[in-house]
Amino acid sequence: MTVTIKDIAKLANVSHTTVSRALNNSPFIKEKTKQKILSIAKHLNYSPNVHARGLVSQKSYTIGLFFTSLTEGTSSSFFVDALKGVNSVMTEHYNLFVKEIADLHEYTTIHKQRYDGILLMSQSEHDEAFIHHVKKQGIPIIVLNRRVESKEVMNILANDSQGAYQAAHYFIQQGHEKIAIIEGKEGFKSTQERNDGFLQALIDHHVPMKKEYMFKGDYHMKSGYESMEALLTLDYPPTALFCSNDDMAIGAMNALLAKGKTCPGDISIIGFDDIAFSSYTTPALTTVKKPIEKMCALGAEAILSVINGEVQEDHMEKMYVHTELMIRDSVKKVQ
Repeated sequence: MTVTIKDIAKLANVSHTTVSRALNNSPFIKEKTKQKILSIAKHLNYSPNVHARGLVSQKSYTIGLFFTSLTEGTSSSFFVDALKGVNSVMTEHYNLFVKEIADLHEYTTIHKQRYDGILLMSQSEHDEAFIHHVKKQGIPIIVLNRRVESKEVMNILANDSQGAYQAAHYFIQQGHEKIAIIEGKEGFKSTQERNDGFLQALIDHHVPMKKEYMFKGDYHMKSGYESMEALLTLDYPPTALFCSNDDMAIGAMNALLAKGKTCPGDISIIGFDDIAFSSYTTPALTTVKKPIEKMCALGAEAILSVINGEVQEDHMEKMYVHTELMIRDSVKKVQ
């Protein structure tokens, strides 16, 4: 049998309003009375009815975690790290709803009665229409992963361009001049920023970039594998390869192995993201650490603060999490 507030009120000989105040830690109730009510609730194994509480407070107790797409350009490791970050912060009182914008034919289901707040793992500027709709509905939203220019939108992101610059710079430090790149998914902001950082490092160090060393990928292992196969058919293959994420880097390493080549013996490789699996490859993958899990945890903390009235949405500034080059065993020094 489900225990209700009225049951607790009857045993405590108080009104159900008093019980509600005690359970919600209201200051408008004597401490002695509050402790008595909490003790009875604990003894009865009382569990609050979130749906009923939502009807009273006009809250849904649901947070939406939206991705630009779950099938195109979102690797399984990226998805898992994002979920882990948000889930590490979410309290048991909130439900997490995960969806991709690409699957929405219209935005009529996105409204204040359904979501208390939304986290958007944005990968493309095409998400602007979704952001505009959410803001118009009065739902607090935090955009993760991609820079948005609007000062009215909370934004937490990493400097992908700087991370890719670090990767190319490290190759050059190790004596590499024939450096290739497997780009991320076309149209994604992260792809553009990583390309920009990588090419800027080559320009700054006067290292030429050959067109045949540039391959388009899609953030999945298969594209890394196929791009490496194509690189190995060149008359003068590169000595180093930057992959725009770790999944493609792992695919490229497997293609090397399949062709009887080695990393870093024949081609040195650097990835991007520092997924959990990257330190367990053979050799361990040198990569740019993009703390996706931390970024999403910060996003979840911020959205809950706004929902609970602790922070005003328009007072939030852009927040950057730093990338870091994780040097392992997949890059060799050349003379």
